[in-house]
Amino acid sequence: MAIAMRVQKSLQGSSLIRKMFEEGARLKKQYGAENVFDFSIGNPNLSPPDEFYKSLASSLVAAVEDKNHSYMPQAGNPATRQAVAEFARSEYLVDAKVEDVFMTAGAAGALNIIFKSLLNPGDEVLTPAPCFVEYGFYTGNYDGIFVTAPTKADFTLDLDAMAAAITAKTKIIIINSPNNPTGQIYSEDSLQKLGALVAEKEREFDTEIYLISDEPYRKIIYVDEAIPSILLAHPRSIIVTSHSKDLSIPGERIGYAVVNPTMPDKQDLLDAMSLTGRVLGHVNAPAFMQRVVANTQGVTVDVGLYKRKRDLLCEGLAAAGYEFTVPPGAFYLFPKSPLADDVAFADMLKEEKILVVPGSGFMGPGYFRISYCVDDQTIINALPGFKRVLEKIRG
Repeated sequence: MAIAMRVQKSLQGSSLIRKMFEEGARLKKQYGAENVFDFSIGNPNLSPPDEFYKSLASSLVAAVEDKNHSYMPQAGNPATRQAVAEFARSEYLVDAKVEDVFMTAGAAGALNIIFKSLLNPGDEVLTPAPCFVEYGFYTGNYDGIFVTAPTKADFTLDLDAMAAAITAKTKIIIINSPNNPTGQIYSEDSLQKLGALVAEKEREFDTEIYLISDEPYRKIIYVDEAIPSILLAHPRSIIVTSHSKDLSIPGERIGYAVVNPTMPDKQDLLDAMSLTGRVLGHVNAPAFMQRVVANTQGVTVDVGLYKRKRDLLCEGLAAAGYEFTVPPGAFYLFPKSPLADDVAFADMLKEEKILVVPGSGFMGPGYFRISYCVDDQTIINALPGFKRVLEKIRG
């Protein structure tokens, strides 16, 4: 086969998620979309907030008037970066300047730019699992080695497991809070301890370790406490995010990275990111969307609607007998599979035209992920099928 070996391996690794996506398309064609309950993909179903469309309209007028569609600095439109920096000062509690902000084609674009800037062949990228499986693909893009450490039973950080997994080859530790696939949020105390652990391991191995927090779900939370800032936990830290979830615009591919203002040799990393962005073909983040999001920092969709969906799903599954940790953020539920073989269980749900992703697809075997960013009626209509499958298993 002409396809590159690395890509072939990646295709095999992502087959569970891809399989459910393809199966959903087949079932909808066969039975009608209204009769298939598809919880497989984290595609926001809420409309963007009104502020987004107001900014969209005014940005379009401005773009037509100035007729400027030229290249811009690799790190992004200075006015947009200034707006993000102002937001970052209050949100992440650091003295962020415009030069600390790097606009990107979504969080995935930011991570690839950073990984390419930092990783030498054989360097390790460590993350707590269950995790977003594409972190492993991004690591492999630059000949790094992807390593996971287990979390606790409620999916919070297991610092002992993280400590055991850090080696002299660890270059990057990436966390995702609120988490995909679990919806868990890492506490301020755990992040401070993680930062202290990283500093301890740097001294032990005489290395430099970068702590990255991937936060596209930062504003999709159902608790009163603010998400703690990783930039306060360790000087060699970076936040990456996108507006895919908080503004419900995943197709627009707009996000950014904020580099810790106190990072040693910060300028070296920023210079490297400018180069790697071009090498990867990004050139700069989408120019028009940069205009738009400059005016929408701090704006988000109505999170109360997602909370209603979460509660509707959790109440129904709990009544049916499923076991799970109620997620404090994001729009995913990660229940225990009633079968040890989570893939087989997902196949049983498929017989009820319910599509979920086995936990094995997120390095969390024995669980399954439900993406509840769907119509309320989809949840309501699927609950009897969830119950029937569990009753069938329990006899």
